[in-house]
Amino acid sequence: MKRAKLLPGLASATKRLVDGTRRKYFYAWRGGPLLKGEDGTPLQPGDPQFIVAYSAAHAERKKSPTGSMFSLIVAFKQATEFTSLAEKTRKDYLRYLKLIEHEFGTMPIAAIEDRRARGKFKTWRDGFAENPRKADYAWTVLARVLSVAKDRGLIAVNVCERGGRLYEADRAEIIWHSEHIEAFYSVASPELRLALLMAIWTGQRQGTLIRIAWTQYDGTHLRLMPNKQRRGKKNKTRLVIPVGAPLKAALDACRPEKAEGPILRNTFGEPWTSDGFRTSWGKAFDRAKLGDHDLHFHDLRGTAVTMLALSGCSVPQIAAITGHSPRDVDEILKAHYLGGQAELAEQAIQRMVAKYGK
Repeated sequence: MKRAKLLPGLASATKRLVDGTRRKYFYAWRGGPLLKGEDGTPLQPGDPQFIVAYSAAHAERKKSPTGSMFSLIVAFKQATEFTSLAEKTRKDYLRYLKLIEHEFGTMPIAAIEDRRARGKFKTWRDGFAENPRKADYAWTVLARVLSVAKDRGLIAVNVCERGGRLYEADRAEIIWHSEHIEAFYSVASPELRLALLMAIWTGQRQGTLIRIAWTQYDGTHLRLMPNKQRRGKKNKTRLVIPVGAPLKAALDACRPEKAEGPILRNTFGEPWTSDGFRTSWGKAFDRAKLGDHDLHFHDLRGTAVTMLALSGCSVPQIAAITGHSPRDVDEILKAHYLGGQAELAEQAIQRMVAKYGK
């Protein structure tokens, strides 16, 4: 193991297997290929083939052509525009960078700069048209690679500027209604039920929720500092969220004697990873037969905004809980999460009748 640690760039990841045991996997570099034997079995330090596989991976990397798309991707991975991204975003980018390498890795710079290359890139993007969001993400990553390359003087023209989108996100009137929540709750594990409760009663993003620690809960309030995206920059917004009775009961019931680390954990008692949470949530979502309703986890954020509004909360009050700006809350209620509009209108008329109808 000591020898493995001396290998430059060597990366590793520990995963829990189906039988509950943990296994460590080694990669030639961060985001690089898994070190495995000729039969496909993952290699461990001490195995005679370990150094051989590591050396072969780096030799292949050096053989990759310069003055090509591959060299632009290598430069992109070393640029701050990539290294400063959040870990989850980097993982997403790496998936698409591999697709770009596979399709255009050997494409020379002269061809990349040719205006006609835009048509080739568009054809490649349209190959994902059955999944418009994937197609748009692929185009975004490719355009970003070329943008960074242009800024660094590696290419003179970015033919992927202003590519247009295949996916138009319109979440109007899409929120989780009570029947959706009940259906999910009936099939979900206790761990996912707690996640659902926290999402509804705090209005926070998935990434924020799975990071909330027991030390941030004092029995009555949650103290958070979620990352808030605004105009390309992430700002820190401090939130002190009163814990409603249903969430308090759930938290107090599962609070361990030694309350430390993240509150939300998987069935093994381990903190959730983003991928692990999405996978488990997706399986419960399918069991609840909610696939025909086009619901996403993120829609719970808008659901919380709408439920707070239906409870008579003002826009500033809602913003104080969810972390949105008052303007964003107002926009959500107007355009994106109108599932409660009818109820809000009903409340408004009832209040008007109470005051002027007699």
